Amino acid sequence: MSSTAEPATSRPERTWLVSEHLDDVLGRLRPLDPIELHLLEAQGCVLVEDVTVPVALPPFDNSSMDGYAVRVADVAAASEEFPAVLTVIGDIAAGSGELPRVGPGEAARIMTGAPLPPGAEAVVPVEWTDGGSGGGPASGMLAHSAAPEGAGGEVRVHRPAAARAHVRARGSDVGAGELALSAGTVLGAPQISLLAAIGRATVRVRPRPRVVVLSTGSELVPPGEPLGPGQIYDSNSFALAAAARDAGAIAYRVGAVTDDAATLRATIEDQLIRADLLVTTGGVSVGAYDVVKEALTGLGDDADGVRFRKLAMQPGKPQGFGFVGEGGRDRAPLLALPGNPVSAYVSFELFVRPAIRTLMGVEPVHRTVVSAVCPEGVASSLPGRRQFLRGRYDADENAVTPIGGSGSHLVKALAHANALIVLPEETTSLEPGGTVDVVLLD
Repeated sequence: MSSTAEPATSRPERTWLVSEHLDDVLGRLRPLDPIELHLLEAQGCVLVEDVTVPVALPPFDNSSMDGYAVRVADVAAASEEFPAVLTVIGDIAAGSGELPRVGPGEAARIMTGAPLPPGAEAVVPVEWTDGGSGGGPASGMLAHSAAPEGAGGEVRVHRPAAARAHVRARGSDVGAGELALSAGTVLGAPQISLLAAIGRATVRVRPRPRVVVLSTGSELVPPGEPLGPGQIYDSNSFALAAAARDAGAIAYRVGAVTDDAATLRATIEDQLIRADLLVTTGGVSVGAYDVVKEALTGLGDDADGVRFRKLAMQPGKPQGFGFVGEGGRDRAPLLALPGNPVSAYVSFELFVRPAIRTLMGVEPVHRTVVSAVCPEGVASSLPGRRQFLRGRYDADENAVTPIGGSGSHLVKALAHANALIVLPEETTSLEPGGTVDVVLLD
C-alpha cells in the first residue's frame, strides 16, 4: 500500500499570536544609522551623542530689565520723597562691546540682555525712576533714536536695589562643561533652542524614518473627486500617513494603486529609493482580487521576502511582513496591512508605530497601556482572538467606554476614540464593571 503526501496548499495555515508577529517584526529591524544634520533638519530626530556646553549660558552677567545699571550704595536710601539723583553716563544696548565704567554717583541706561558694565552692582527698572524726565515715575524709555539725550543728564531713582538685583549671572542657566542634552533625547523646539544658544549648528542624530504609505484597490478615489458606481474614497492612505507623522516619521502618501499586480510591483519599486519603511493597505486577504500577495512575490530574497500570515486578532487578521528590494540602500522592510479602515489603523498602532519607533531608536516603542474599569462591559468577544475595540478613556475616572460596534468599517467611531480596549484571546465577554487593559492613543 502506498501513501501520497498531503499537498502543501491543503495543510492548515498556522495562526500567529499578536505578540509573535510583533516580535518577528521588531526583531528584524535595527535603528537607522546616525547622520549629522543642521538644527532645523534635526527636529523630531533622536540625539545619538551627549552634548556638553562649550561656554557658559549666559556667557556674561546681563540685565533682565530695561532700566539703569547702578551701584548699590548710591540708591540705598532712595525713596519717592527723596530720590537718589545720579548722573547718566551713556547707553548700554544688547550687543554692546566697549562698556563704560559706572563710578560713584553714576548710572548707565541699560537694556534687557545687555552686559552689566564694570562698577555696576545692580539694575533698577526704568519704572522705579523718572526715566531722566525730571518728573514722576516713568512707564518706559523713549527710543534712543527719538530721544538720544536720554543717554545723558540725570536720572532720579525712587527705590533702592539690592546687590545683583535684576542681573542674570554668567552661567546661571548652564555652566561651561556641563551636560546640555544626553543621547536619546528627541529634539523638539526647546531642545533646538538650547543647542542654538550654546552655539551648535549641527548635531549627530538618527534621522526620522521615511515611511511610504500605499493603499490598494481599484474602487478607491481621492477625496475631492466625484464617486462613480461602486467607488469609495481612499481614507487609509491619509490616516496612515498622518499616523506615521504622529509617530515621528517623514511620511510620503502615494495615491491608491489599482488591483493590478504589475502596477503595484512597479509602484513599490519606484518608491524604494525614498523609503526606510513601506506600508501597504488592502489586498492581503483571500479574495480573487487581493493582488498584494501576488505583486510582492519575488520582490525580496527568499530568506527575507514578504510573508503573509493570519493573526489571532480582531480586527486585523491578515498581515504581511518582510523585506523588498535587492539590497543596499534600496532594500526596505514592508508591512502589509488589511484594507478595512479600522483594521488598517489598529494594525498600524500595534505593528507599524513600534516599527517606526524602533527605526528611530527612541523609547518608548509602544503606546502606554493602563488598566481601567469598563462600566458597560462587553457582551461578546470571539474566542481564540485578541479583540481591540475602540473606546473613550476618562483618566479622571480611570474608566473606558466602548464606542461603536466591532465592525472594521466604522470610521466615525474610530474618529471619536482615544483608546483601544483589549480583550485577551481567552475572554469571550466582560461583565459590567470589569477591568481591562487599555491602549492610550493620545
